[in-house]
Amino acid sequence: MDLIKNALNMVWSVIQTMTVMDFVDIALMSYLVYLLIKLIRETRASQLIKGIMIVLAAYFISTAIGLRSMSYIIKSVLNVGLLAIIIMFQPEIRRALEKAGRSKFGIGLLSFGDNSDQYTARWNSAIDEICDACTDLSATKTGALIVIERQTKLGEQIENGTILNAKPSKELFGNIFFPNTPLHDGAVIIRDGKILAAACFLPKPQKEELINKKLGSRHRAAIGMSENSDALVIVVSEETGQISVAENGVLTRDYTRFKLNERLREAIFPNKYKRKKDNDNDGGESDDEQKPKKKRSRRSKRS
Repeated sequence: MDLIKNALNMVWSVIQTMTVMDFVDIALMSYLVYLLIKLIRETRASQLIKGIMIVLAAYFISTAIGLRSMSYIIKSVLNVGLLAIIIMFQPEIRRALEKAGRSKFGIGLLSFGDNSDQYTARWNSAIDEICDACTDLSATKTGALIVIERQTKLGEQIENGTILNAKPSKELFGNIFFPNTPLHDGAVIIRDGKILAAACFLPKPQKEELINKKLGSRHRAAIGMSENSDALVIVVSEETGQISVAENGVLTRDYTRFKLNERLREAIFPNKYKRKKDNDNDGGESDDEQKPKKKRSRRSKRS
């Protein structure tokens, strides 16, 4: 009983000495720990954490029961633990930093994008050509893989492909993805409304064993690319001709030309698309309200 009272008194004395900034500090640290746990749960890092916990438990047990050789070996391993953790969690750390860079704060901090009318016109033309090409490829059941680069630059994938730097057109897409041509095996990467490279190989998905086994290599590559970047990846199935889109590791299917066009514009022009949608919603009510009035006026004229 005295032990519990002493513990509560210690806690109360610590709370009395705390300032507002201490509470802010605790809140920030709690949020960071929450993000770290969330990151670990969504990746294979959870298995590595379990392994580290087992090593620590083995160290404490061996020290407690007097296993000197075992405790010495484990202690030597733990001495280089920080470096080992950085090496083991390198993919997860990299992914977390990339995610932070893709946040609104990260994008606003270093934003050098071209917002000119020429840039917008170039993307409008590219979107129309992509949609036309995907529709034609879908009709002929020709497999295709098109990556729309956004904030995250895809230099690693571009380096292993063939540089084209060409204006998009449905004829060019048709030639690239025509079976048995030199560039058909791989992905096309589009940057700033231009076909920058073709025959690019994309990374594998993180949890390939959890993906539906019916999905082919193109769909798996699309999911992997969308997991490792903020790119929007379009897939045309060579078996069914179905058009799919992968974003943030999630694959959505059954796209028509209209739906694909809307999805691309929403992804590339998020601010403009949102304003347009809001204006359409605001205008929709006024149009509906005006229609009955017009009909009434026509009836009155007839009478």
